[in-house]
Amino acid sequence: MITIIGLRLSGTVKSLHMAEIKDRMIPFSVTSLYFLLTVYFLYQVSELDPVLWLSLGLVSLVVLFLTVVTFFWKMSAHMTGVGGLLALVLVLGLKFPNFEVLYPLLGALILSGAVASSRLCLNAHKPMEVYVGFFFGFVSCYLGFLWIWA
Repeated sequence: MITIIGLRLSGTVKSLHMAEIKDRMIPFSVTSLYFLLTVYFLYQVSELDPVLWLSLGLVSLVVLFLTVVTFFWKMSAHMTGVGGLLALVLVLGLKFPNFEVLYPLLGALILSGAVASSRLCLNAHKPMEVYVGFFFGFVSCYLGFLWIWA
């Protein structure tokens, strides 16, 4: 967020809302770089459980793909994130029988609906951008977390 505010103050980004595709390119690219560097540094710490850096690696790949898509089309990053959260809750429920999935699942579903509604009400995205963002976040994280906890 500090980087995005700095880009706004320098005039590189017209608005913090990043309504236009060209305003999203640099912030998304920098965010992808931050994610990838964090995964690299976590990977270097051998005392950490690999699930930590593998999970962040998965999220980093999702953010990187979102960044590439942003150069051509405006997909909802917010919906990608909540789609990934819903996928994580479902995978945890499948892989860990002691995990009580009902309330986290309901929370993730309500959050998904609230975020989607707010993106549409604010005219920040068109419906297809919201749907594709959610679908991409859900599918990629669902498959990725299934692989991590295989």
